[in-house]
Amino acid sequence: MAYELLYTRRAAKDIVKLDRVVQKRLKKALEKFPNKPLHYAEKLIEPRLGSYRFRAGDYRIIFDIDGRRIIILHVGHRREIYQ
Repeated sequence: MAYELLYTRRAAKDIVKLDRVVQKRLKKALEKFPNKPLHYAEKLIEPRLGSYRFRAGDYRIIFDIDGRRIIILHVGHRREIYQ
């Protein structure tokens, strides 16, 4: 059973700010995650950002899982996302 992807306003703004090529790459990466999200994710050490992260090239997708929903909290370049 697949999980449902939900985006926070902050995540949506983060995605809109990115280059079109990066947006397409993130979309392609997110399409494979809903079937087995924890298989592709890593648990974050710092829980103030979120619980888990996906890696898509040099970009990170910070998210939480709530039941059968994946809540995308923040999207950004790896050198900026954890600050």
